[in-house]
Amino acid sequence: MITIHPVPGLPEVRPGDDLAALISPAVPDLAEGDILVVTSKIVSKAEGRVRQGDDRAAAIAEETARVVARRGETVIAQTRHGFVMAAAGVDASNTERGTVLLLPEDPDASARRIRAGLRPGVGVILSDTFGRPWRNGLTDAAIGAAGVRPLDDFRGRSDSYGNPLSATVTALVDEIAAAAELVKGKLDGVPVAVVRGLGHLVTAEDGPGVRPLIRPADDDMFRYGSSDVLFARRTIREFSAAPVDAAAVRRAVGAAVSAPAPHHTTPWRFVLLESASSREKLLDAMLEAWITDLRATGFTEESIARRVRRGEVLRRAPYLVVPCLVMDGSHTYPDDRRNAAEREMFVVAMGAGVQNLLVQLAVEGLGSAWVSSTMFCRDVVREVLDLPASWDPMGAVAVGHPAAPPRDRPPREPGTFILTR
Repeated sequence: MITIHPVPGLPEVRPGDDLAALISPAVPDLAEGDILVVTSKIVSKAEGRVRQGDDRAAAIAEETARVVARRGETVIAQTRHGFVMAAAGVDASNTERGTVLLLPEDPDASARRIRAGLRPGVGVILSDTFGRPWRNGLTDAAIGAAGVRPLDDFRGRSDSYGNPLSATVTALVDEIAAAAELVKGKLDGVPVAVVRGLGHLVTAEDGPGVRPLIRPADDDMFRYGSSDVLFARRTIREFSAAPVDAAAVRRAVGAAVSAPAPHHTTPWRFVLLESASSREKLLDAMLEAWITDLRATGFTEESIARRVRRGEVLRRAPYLVVPCLVMDGSHTYPDDRRNAAEREMFVVAMGAGVQNLLVQLAVEGLGSAWVSSTMFCRDVVREVLDLPASWDPMGAVAVGHPAAPPRDRPPREPGTFILTR
């Protein structure tokens, strides 16, 4: 049988308080195999993670490693711990007016310190409140743990019908934290609960804490929130040998062709170079045409060599996409000025399509680099790829898995690019 017991009567926690010393007298029957679930707010208070002042926004910015989504004053942010939470875990409830609480600096270490002050054989979980995508309502989850097995991994086992389990990993500490909140409550002033009957999950060692629950970014299918999905697109020039999923590229093309275009047209075509031979044939022909053009323009051999090296990103990529512009549906006018404007409209639509392609590739976990080189030898590209004369190659996109994380990009201040009238 599993039972959950509130621990009432604890005094107001102050900075510097020893939580284990405060809690132990309130639970005289604390026994080996019990799990103590402690609301992180009192840990924050004991550790002095209290900020004076009413500027909650400044505290949120201080605690934010990455803004995932923003709507009005509501911010969903990733903390430096790796948690994705509303307001980066900054809380103005259950604290004195004019103050806000920040999450503990290291919740797992906090759990270990509390556990060290309790009788042996007791597990400790630090809990906090999380919202959930796609579901209304809040629930508590574990942000720190010591002496409790965090996960139960069923992968490789079979269910009662003999079906193999390939993805089932249960977050045990989250389940315990949520259950404990049933007796703590938000308004009852009960920050601690004792869970009994789960002694088989209590470990002799402190264990890994909640770190195993934080999904690595490369495995997170929802890593990009609405606030940072556009910034996920970065120019990648070095790729690993990992193969590219052609279906992912086709999904990116689906995003590309959702871009706006003039006259309800669809001016985009995408040539996918999926075989090494097709890529090599195109790049060899483009290189020859490029060098010939540079020599005819008067560039030195040294300058040509530098430019050729910069263009090698296309050869290093395991997959290439050649976006092409078609003018189907464009209007023809009796004067050059309006015809030129008509083409510019279609070129802008092409740029929007390429940007959509690059962003969706990043969402799919693929790196990319747009290189304009096909625009300098369009006839060569059309001939090598056997394209219709009406298809206008608009650069090439190198696609692959990044060999290393991209370097940080200095932020650009929007005001620098704005003129208001």
